[in-house]
Amino acid sequence: MSEKTPEVVIIGGGFGGLNAAQKLSKYPVHVTVIDRKNRHTFQPLLYQVATAGLSPGEIAAPIRGILKNHKRLRVLMGEVVGFDLARKKVSLRDGSDIPYDYLVVAAGATHSYFGHPEWEELAPGLKELEDATEIRRQVLLAFELAERRAAMTGKAEPVHFVIVGGGPTGVELAGTLAEIARKTMAGDFDYINPKDTRILLIEGGPRLLAAYTEDLSESAKRQLMKLGVDVMTSSGVTSIEPGQVKVGEQVFPSTVTLWAAGVAASPLGKALGVETDKPGRVIVNPDLSVPGHPEVFVIGDLANFKDQKTGKPLGGVAPVAIQQGQFVAKNIGRAVRGEPMQKFHYWDKGTMATIGRAAAVAQIGKLHLSGFVAWFMWLFVHLMYLVGFRNRLLVLIEWGWAYLTYQRSARLITGSNRLPGWIAQQEMHEDKLPSAEQLHEEASKAAD
Repeated sequence: MSEKTPEVVIIGGGFGGLNAAQKLSKYPVHVTVIDRKNRHTFQPLLYQVATAGLSPGEIAAPIRGILKNHKRLRVLMGEVVGFDLARKKVSLRDGSDIPYDYLVVAAGATHSYFGHPEWEELAPGLKELEDATEIRRQVLLAFELAERRAAMTGKAEPVHFVIVGGGPTGVELAGTLAEIARKTMAGDFDYINPKDTRILLIEGGPRLLAAYTEDLSESAKRQLMKLGVDVMTSSGVTSIEPGQVKVGEQVFPSTVTLWAAGVAASPLGKALGVETDKPGRVIVNPDLSVPGHPEVFVIGDLANFKDQKTGKPLGGVAPVAIQQGQFVAKNIGRAVRGEPMQKFHYWDKGTMATIGRAAAVAQIGKLHLSGFVAWFMWLFVHLMYLVGFRNRLLVLIEWGWAYLTYQRSARLITGSNRLPGWIAQQEMHEDKLPSAEQLHEEASKAAD
């Protein structure tokens, strides 16, 4: 009688989950990948969708399509709501249970508004494709509403963007919005001048890109200011309201407010019933397993794993999740063969953030780069990590066209035409929009 083939369940189809699944297909195990969505999204390029540089389909691909050629592997679309570690079962929202011999939890992270969940409606974050298309809607709609008002009143007012958070996402959003206003949309409107757009980046810490060295943080700040972005550091946001953001007693007008400040781990971390840190990340063993359960692994944004060199938890970035996913797959292969687990060691290949056209910063060991060279490296690395040859080719074409023309091909407004920040900002002025009767009367006078 042959032995039962071990069942491995992977929660999450992000970088960690996909890499674990692909690697596990080489071992004598059955693999089940479970995700709430049917797609894998290349999160480092979400801001490009949010700023109309790329379309959603160019940075995402169906999980089934990515894994279709791998053996002994199935994909289930479902929402995990709990675990029974004693019985080795995963519970789904529809009431079904999925048994496992080995479990890999790679559920990622979500936004954190630091105890102010009411801010989420007014300041969308950027973690999913839906977030990116919502931000794109608000950004483009802000210009359209400003144009309409100027056409009706004869008074052009600048659009105000406020980005909260000076990490890579905040820096990338601020720089790209500046390019859109100064270059992409210049000359597209009759009544407003997009170059008058005001962009404010607010960071609570003493400097931008805190994970980078001080010289690169300063370089990023200089490059942003050169693009026309106002930067505030050591400034904590105290209130976000329709049409404005408060920092202490200071009030800043905001047509569109974007959130890039806080990250919280998926609630599935706490659902495991093991020790977690303040953001909700699971404190894992050196082999990425959960204390007391050597068959359960947590990886990626959901894991609190301290780097052996720095003693600090690894950041929630794609290279970390990829290496951890591949490592866990190898460890499961060792366990199936009856071999001892090994400890995880992260190989830091460097970090980089783009700021705008030919502007970026890169930190690779002791090598610090900024400007065009760092930007070119950023382009190359992100193309290589992007899933699928077709996606790489499309993105390369889009980037090439944008570089030559400053144009962005995905400038589509979808969904509602309502923008709370714009409505509130206009209500602060005494000169309301004229009524239809007033416009008709003015048009008649002009005709006479």
